[in-house]
Amino acid sequence: MSPATEPLAEFLSVCEHAARAGGEKLVEMRHQAVVQEKSRRDLVTDADVASQRIIREIVLGAFPDHEFIGEEDELEPQRGSLWGPQDQANAGYRWIVDPLDGTANFVHGMANFAVSVALQRGSDVLVGVVFDPVSNECFSAAQGRGAFVNRTPIRTSRCVALDQAMVAAGFSAHVERGSLEITRFIDVLLASQSVRRLGSAALNLCYVAAGRLDAYWATSVKAWDVAAGALIL
Repeated sequence: MSPATEPLAEFLSVCEHAARAGGEKLVEMRHQAVVQEKSRRDLVTDADVASQRIIREIVLGAFPDHEFIGEEDELEPQRGSLWGPQDQANAGYRWIVDPLDGTANFVHGMANFAVSVALQRGSDVLVGVVFDPVSNECFSAAQGRGAFVNRTPIRTSRCVALDQAMVAAGFSAHVERGSLEITRFIDVLLASQSVRRLGSAALNLCYVAAGRLDAYWATSVKAWDVAAGALIL
């Protein structure tokens, strides 16, 4: 099935509804979330899990034959495997969800966090939404149909020179002194106009798409971090 024959409008509508519902749950739990540590410097809260549960209910309620993979599936029953073969009887549709991208910011009371929801078919991401519930900005895209924030078209900046660029950097939770990530950070810090570490891969990609940042790089990301943002960009 080609993108032209996919029910993209319906997919995008459900995608946005799910992302907004997840974001509303995050705001509701923002100052009362229970924090755990998955591993050193890698946090998770009960808000992550609650947001993912709501998103799962919405997308699988609308499309019960689709697969679902989310960042917190290690804490909930998993449906489908991120890298395993997809069920061809279900046409290979799979929702890829980060219910709270920017958990450390969320925990510390900072505003830079978002919900990321995307729908993949085969190797293609068909629709994606990144919702920032604090600023009420909803970034969205459907394959081949442009990118938007709150339904206003967006475009990247016209910057083509690194020394004029504001660049966002992302690091793994387990980055070590002397690692390639640190070496690259120093190189870009010296070569660019400025570097920011904002804490949300999904929002970084959307900010590049909207021309607020000129570039973003990260060495260690997961599919749920970037599936929606990459399509928007």
